[in-house]
Amino acid sequence: MKNTMDNQPKYINPYLGGVLLGLLIIVTVFITGRGLGASGAIKSSVVTTANTISPESTKENAYMGQFVSDDHSPMYTWLVFESLGVFLGGLLSGIIFGRVKKFRTDHGPKITSRKRLIFALIGGALFGIGSQFGRGCTSGAALSGSATFALGGVIVMFSIFGTGYILAYFFRKLWI
Repeated sequence: MKNTMDNQPKYINPYLGGVLLGLLIIVTVFITGRGLGASGAIKSSVVTTANTISPESTKENAYMGQFVSDDHSPMYTWLVFESLGVFLGGLLSGIIFGRVKKFRTDHGPKITSRKRLIFALIGGALFGIGSQFGRGCTSGAALSGSATFALGGVIVMFSIFGTGYILAYFFRKLWI
């Protein structure tokens, strides 16, 4: 389903999207006492997987053991439901506005699909490791931190986007 005259998929106005995201962060801080973040959901998934494979080792692990309980699953946290909602909402939006087609890998003419996927996997892994060192992902540290006027949140946001802007020069051949 195309929604524009030039047969391009329709996206939300970025200014409206920014305002809606800001309002969502305010509501989340008001209801939960903390901001948005997705790295906690990944941690819950890793702990649950490790606990399924080797419960004894997971309980003995200094880090993962603190999230294992006989009372409830590590997957039963609001961060997991938030992440599922973001995924399903994005998928639904893509389906409604005609952006979901067959599975394909977008890449430039100077790189193969395989190499593009390998670099994406490496980048995602590095970002995930960095989120654990930084005690949260960009949405938690930068967006929620800035929304609560935390100086650290502003510094993190400028650092993340500044570093990305600088590194984009060197890695642009992966997309162009």
